[in-house]
Amino acid sequence: MEQCACVERELEKVLHRFVMYGHQSEERLDELLRSVCEIRGQLVAFGVQDADLSVLSQTMAQCCKNIKETVQMLASRHKDIHGSVSKVGKAIDRNFDAEISAVVAETVWETPERQKYLSETIVEHLYRQGMLSVAEDLCQESGVVIDMSMKQPFLELNRILEALRMQDLRPALEWAVSNRQRLLDLNSSLEFKLHRLYFISLLSGGINNQMEALQYARHFQPFASQHQRDIQILMGSLVYLRHGIDNSPYRTLLETNQWAEICNIFTRDACALLGLSVESPLSVSFASGCMALPVLMNIKQVIEQRQCSGVWTHKDELPIEIDLGKKCWYHSVFACPILRQQTSESNPPMKLICGHVISRDALNKLTNAGKLKCPYCPMEQNPSHAKQIYF
Repeated sequence: MEQCACVERELEKVLHRFVMYGHQSEERLDELLRSVCEIRGQLVAFGVQDADLSVLSQTMAQCCKNIKETVQMLASRHKDIHGSVSKVGKAIDRNFDAEISAVVAETVWETPERQKYLSETIVEHLYRQGMLSVAEDLCQESGVVIDMSMKQPFLELNRILEALRMQDLRPALEWAVSNRQRLLDLNSSLEFKLHRLYFISLLSGGINNQMEALQYARHFQPFASQHQRDIQILMGSLVYLRHGIDNSPYRTLLETNQWAEICNIFTRDACALLGLSVESPLSVSFASGCMALPVLMNIKQVIEQRQCSGVWTHKDELPIEIDLGKKCWYHSVFACPILRQQTSESNPPMKLICGHVISRDALNKLTNAGKLKCPYCPMEQNPSHAKQIYF
C-alpha cells in the first residue's frame, strides 16, 4: 500500500495548492474591486471637471498596473498548479504497473457464464451499498435477471441503516422484535442494545423525559438475566437526570460512537440471518487483489531476471503463499509438510494408513518400487491405500 500512499501525498499537495490558489485569487480580486469602486466613487462625487486630471491619470495608471500584475501573478501560479498535476500522473506511472496481464489468466472472463457471475457479484455489491438505481441500470445493460426475493432483503436493510444513520431507532427495533427468536438463536444482543440506545436518547432529553424513560425501562425485563449489570447502570443514571447526565459519572452513556457501533452490529446480525457475509464478495476480492498483486508482480520480475523457467506455469496457481492477514481467513487450508506447497484440486491432500497427511505430488515422489515409506514414521505401505481427504 506504500504506492497508494505516495500517490496520495502528491494528490494532497495539488489539492492544497488549489485551495490556496482559490483563497489568494479571491483576496487579490477583492482588493482590485475595492480600488476600482473607490475611483468610481470619487468620479461620481466630484465630477471629472472638478478633479485634478494629473492625479486622476496617475491613479488610473496605478490601478491598471495593479490589475496587470495580478493577472500575471495568477497566471504564473496557475501554471505551477499544472506542474503539480503532472507530478500526480508521474507518481501513478512510477508506483503502479498498468501491465498486469503477466500475472492474470487471459481467458478468466471469456465465457458468458463467468461474465454473468461477475455482473451478478457487482449487482449484489451495489444493492449492499444502497445504490439501487445503478444496480438496476447494470441489470438492464448486462442482461442479468435478479429475482425480487434477492432484492427485497437489501432494500429493507438499507432502509433501516439509513434510519439508524439519522438516529431513528424505530425501524431497527421493529425488525429486531419481528426476528427476536432468530436473533436469540444466533446469541445476538442486538435487540437489547437497540432498547438501551433508545433509553439513552431519552436520558439525553433531561428531566422532562424522566417518566417516559421509567416507562420505557419495562422493555429491559426480558433481558434482565443476561444484561443485569448494564440495566443497573442505566437505572442508576436516573438519579443524576436532574443535574444532567453529561455532568455525572454516567456521562460515558452519551458517547456518540454508539451510533456507528449499532450500525455495525445490525449489519452483522442482519447479514447472518440472510446467510450473507458482512462484507460483499466484491470488496473482499478487491482488497485481497490490492495486497496480492504487488507481490505477484515482484515475483514475476524476479523469475524473468533470473531466467527461471517452469517455476510458475499455471496462472490459476500461486508460486508462493501470500499472507492476506487473518481478516481474509475464511476456511482451513493445508500445505504439504514435504513439498511446502498448498494443496489444490489437482494436488489434493492424501491420508496415509498411518494417519499422516501429505500431498498427492509428495506421495508420487516418495513412492519407490510400488512401496511407500511414511516420511514421519517407519511404516511401509502401499501408496494405492492412501485416501484423498477434504477439509
